Amino acid sequence: MAPNLAPRSAWPKVVLDSCLAHGLSPQSSVQRRHSQSRRAAALLVALGLTLSAAQTAAPAAPSSTPPATTAPSVPAAPAPAAGLPAKPRPPAANYVALGVLYYDQGNFGDAYLAFRTAAEADPSISGALLGLGRTQSRLRLYGPALDTLKKLVAQDPRNVSGYLALAQAYQAQYVGTSDRNPILGNLDAALKVLDAGEAATRGGESDKLDLNLSKIYNERGYIYRLQQQSDKAIETFKKANTLNPDNGIILYNIGDMYYATGDIPQALNYLQLAVIADPGDPFNRAYYAKLLALSGNINAAKSEAAQAARVAPQNPYAVGQYGVVSYLAKDAKTARAQLMASIKLDPLRYPEFYYYMGRLELDQGNLKEARNNLTKSVALASTTPEYLYYLGLSYERSGQDAAPDKIKALDSYSRAARLAPNYQLALDGVQRMR
Repeated sequence: MAPNLAPRSAWPKVVLDSCLAHGLSPQSSVQRRHSQSRRAAALLVALGLTLSAAQTAAPAAPSSTPPATTAPSVPAAPAPAAGLPAKPRPPAANYVALGVLYYDQGNFGDAYLAFRTAAEADPSISGALLGLGRTQSRLRLYGPALDTLKKLVAQDPRNVSGYLALAQAYQAQYVGTSDRNPILGNLDAALKVLDAGEAATRGGESDKLDLNLSKIYNERGYIYRLQQQSDKAIETFKKANTLNPDNGIILYNIGDMYYATGDIPQALNYLQLAVIADPGDPFNRAYYAKLLALSGNINAAKSEAAQAARVAPQNPYAVGQYGVVSYLAKDAKTARAQLMASIKLDPLRYPEFYYYMGRLELDQGNLKEARNNLTKSVALASTTPEYLYYLGLSYERSGQDAAPDKIKALDSYSRAARLAPNYQLALDGVQRMR
């Protein structure tokens, strides 16, 4: 089965932390941010449009993980005209608030400028360092992000969000770096950070103990999954669930882990609980719909998937899973429309949707388009055996628009077999090509 490739990454970690802290879902957080956005104009006036020059000078950050290796520069403020008093600088807290707005909108370049300005104006503000570190991580400035967040936990050792963000930065560097040899210790370092965070949590405010511990356990679960310790990840997510039983994100994570281990009935159970916990969350409902389809309950799956896409028509995950469910239901027309719409919304985040688009083209004999889409899925998720197998199959076949290429087919089948030595379809493909 094709894996579920961390759809929750579509939500900024700052949102997830805030949601977990208050027992809320990302969807309800988004609804709150609409009212925040309406106040953005007033906030910009309060800032005196200080960042306007920076916004035009710095390139807009893409919604997906950018390849930037240098930070946007903060231009120096112009000198006041002779004889005029210098304009008072807005409080650093205002820049933090503006940075949060930009961050939640996915505008990481401008968020970086705002948080950096705040941190330079008043380094003692924990929110400035937290926002700066998270934004640096989003911009793939992993070294500076780690330095910033280490500084935060050193000066504010009771700040649970600081420990979480530091652990997340270690994970982001591990996932986002092609040569992992220099950073093999990142995941262990992240676990040690969370141990320190747990100690700080247990020594902190008692009324927030369970919620803060649930965040620590939830983050540990992510790390154990990266370490391919599935049983430990499930156990840890369940500890988080015990402490925060009605949180849809945690229920989602448990279901996601069961799906990763091939236990679809248990995955369905927890995803259903996640939908019940937060009916308006499109991620939960869309994922639940796909699992229903994989379990053979096509009619219920189509209903749930359509509802998720209807509730969040600009959410690429919800729209794409409607396409996946439609493909599994053999509704090629709807599958094509929804998968193409999802890819247009976010071309880089979800290789799964290129994979199913490739499967659809392969079924219809459009080999050129099948190869194109499957190549993209492999480029975005090169360690997924199913993607490689179907890419090999597309090269093995011949059609009016493409000749077979046995060398490329053998290469794809072989790579799939190396990743999954018991993957019989890939092994059979290797034998056919020899």
